[in-house]
Amino acid sequence: MASMAEALELDLSEKRPVVTTHHAAGLDYEAETGFMPLADESGQVQAEIFYTAYTLKPRDPKRPIIFTFNGGPGSPSLWLHLGALGPMRVKMMPDGGQPAPPYELVENPETWLRDADLVFIDPVGTGWSRGRTLEKSAEHWGLQGDLDGVAEFIRLYLGRARRWRSPLYIAGESYGTTRGAGLAGKLVERGITLNGLILVSSILNFQTARFSKGNDLPYPLFLPTYTATAHYHGAIGGDLQTVLAESREFALGAYWTALAKGDGLQGEDRAAVRSRLSALTGLSEDYLEQCDLRPVIHNFCKELLRSKGKTVGRLDSRFTGIDAAEHGMIDRAEHDPSMSLLMGPYRTLYCAYAGEQLKFHTDRDYEIFGGIKKPWNWGSAADGHPDVSEALRKAVARNPYMKVFVASGLYDLATPFFATEFTLSHLGLPQELKANFTVKEYEAGHMMYIHEPSLSQLAEDIREFMKLSLPSA
Repeated sequence: MASMAEALELDLSEKRPVVTTHHAAGLDYEAETGFMPLADESGQVQAEIFYTAYTLKPRDPKRPIIFTFNGGPGSPSLWLHLGALGPMRVKMMPDGGQPAPPYELVENPETWLRDADLVFIDPVGTGWSRGRTLEKSAEHWGLQGDLDGVAEFIRLYLGRARRWRSPLYIAGESYGTTRGAGLAGKLVERGITLNGLILVSSILNFQTARFSKGNDLPYPLFLPTYTATAHYHGAIGGDLQTVLAESREFALGAYWTALAKGDGLQGEDRAAVRSRLSALTGLSEDYLEQCDLRPVIHNFCKELLRSKGKTVGRLDSRFTGIDAAEHGMIDRAEHDPSMSLLMGPYRTLYCAYAGEQLKFHTDRDYEIFGGIKKPWNWGSAADGHPDVSEALRKAVARNPYMKVFVASGLYDLATPFFATEFTLSHLGLPQELKANFTVKEYEAGHMMYIHEPSLSQLAEDIREFMKLSLPSA
């Protein structure tokens, strides 16, 4: 028998978007907020995707346009929206730390609206986007269903806004890079070609990040971020770039070889690897022996500063948290301090901004991670490791004019920069197409833009990237 939630059916009849005019960051622009209806062949709306579109005034149908979203899966686009790209941003401390409430929304001089019109997309089950029923929503909660829904949104938006002649870009963060790479492959097959793909904190091949039995790949790929984190918190010394270079070399050299030996690694060889691993992670040799020289990310976050009664963040390991005293011996932190410091300011200010400035009103709950009510459908990849890097390769091969920008944070323990480098180096593209990729790393975490110097550098790097990716005048 269906539950009340499963039986509930929403009225998703098409509604007119709300259009407002604004001046911020020295720019005059329109903001359009509303729902894009996704209908079946009979014309009945089965789902609707909430979006916010910023268009510089005067309108130019040939101006570049960036479609952008966050990840999760299950996250709406508020992080990129109010963190880096939009004309307004959440005011954090200069290093990205949380200020005291009440929080403040300020103009964003680094907004990407200077270079392109922006469309922020909240996939079904995130933000205010919903399916007509729970089952219709669940059709979008999977690798392929999600791609289909967002691809259809882009097609509809281009037609309704009359933007078919605009240079097209996609920008995704975290799982949004999985979505972005998949969309680049799907859209080119539908005759929609991109000028550029922007990947922020990438995860394309999940084998690089899943600490599953028999998969040793994440251990060496996370190691340089362990090193950066340990260095930041004073657990190891030396020059940062020097120890990072040593960590990279050890990771895919002696450490990778040692892991491949399995139980055959014994005696002096094992002791040498254990000692070197301790020097590069700040973890004790006793602990490394207990975990068989394989420190898992969540355990690392708990263990590095255990003696100080602190944990380090997963999304941004620069930040620390404090667990309840009675939980001192657990293996994992009770929360991610780098996520906790963002949730309050971003959620509060997004809901206030949407209602007060964008004039969009709804009684629906704005879902952040809690809107996906059923397990994500990975399709045939569920039994292995989801991988959209092949979709990215195909997209670049079929559209050799498409440029790809990749941004990573040195202190990101969710999607480590070295894992991204590894994936890109295994795409199998010819040398001339490798030149299409621009890779940058920033001294912050997963959401590197909360760190003001990284926010400015990212905006400058994107401006240069777009110049390279646009056709010559």
